[in-house]
Amino acid sequence: MEKIIKLIDESELKVGLVGNPNSATIMLPVAKESVYGQEAENLKLWGVDPELGKHFIEGLADKFQILYFDYEGHRMQHPVPENLTPENIVKDLLTIVDEMNVKRFSYYGYSWLALVGLQLAIRTDRLESLIMGGFPAIDGPYKEMMVVTNKTYEQALNNQNSPVIDEQDQSSPEKIDWDHIQVKINPDQTKQFVTMYENLMEFDDREIQHKLVIPRLAFAGEKDTIVYGENFGSVTVDIIGILQKNKQELEHLGWDVEILKGNDMDHTKAMQPNTVLPLVMPWLIRKLNITR
Repeated sequence: MEKIIKLIDESELKVGLVGNPNSATIMLPVAKESVYGQEAENLKLWGVDPELGKHFIEGLADKFQILYFDYEGHRMQHPVPENLTPENIVKDLLTIVDEMNVKRFSYYGYSWLALVGLQLAIRTDRLESLIMGGFPAIDGPYKEMMVVTNKTYEQALNNQNSPVIDEQDQSSPEKIDWDHIQVKINPDQTKQFVTMYENLMEFDDREIQHKLVIPRLAFAGEKDTIVYGENFGSVTVDIIGILQKNKQELEHLGWDVEILKGNDMDHTKAMQPNTVLPLVMPWLIRKLNITR
């Protein structure tokens, strides 16, 4: 079943619900639309599955009911530069479950959509479990991401009238000079993430841990450290370093923590379905007491 749902900013999002209606529901806000042809080939060069959403849905739908949509893609098409606050994102997600008549559900998010899951978990009692990939559950790099998004926004403003932004070969990650790459993007698209991180500057992810009483899993790839060049504020977003440092404490707090091994297991590789599904599928079956 697919349905067009009006979010709180009046924009319309396509949402789907498939799988086993008698089982637990998993919310997948990461379910991107499949792409084909040259666009798909370009994504493969970056290690991205061009059918990421489809493969996530297919991989989970045998055992679970899957509530899927592409929230990031929607916000890139319908940016809300002043209003992408944690509160408003959570309102959007709860609007979706209400419209789809879903009472309780689990949440899987990766990267910034993982931190959204944490915000959701402290604002509703409808979550059955939480999976955060590629963003630490405590000591999250909010301040570093504030720097990166601010710099990205500045570039977007400065470069919007530039005819040629970057003459580098961007056909693969190896051919890009990350220290000097320039961004050309609709400023509204990146300003909304400035707004989101601004609203998280005072957020204490340690102080809220006592509110989390559901099963929860945090994971990242062992090479998930992003070193940004001067154009992005010369900051390091060390996802795996933070997760490793706090692994014991997180486990004491009730989290399951997994570090995905591999010399190529960076932020992009650790979000692909063939990496994530073998981890989250058995975890969900175990934690939600699903009959195999």
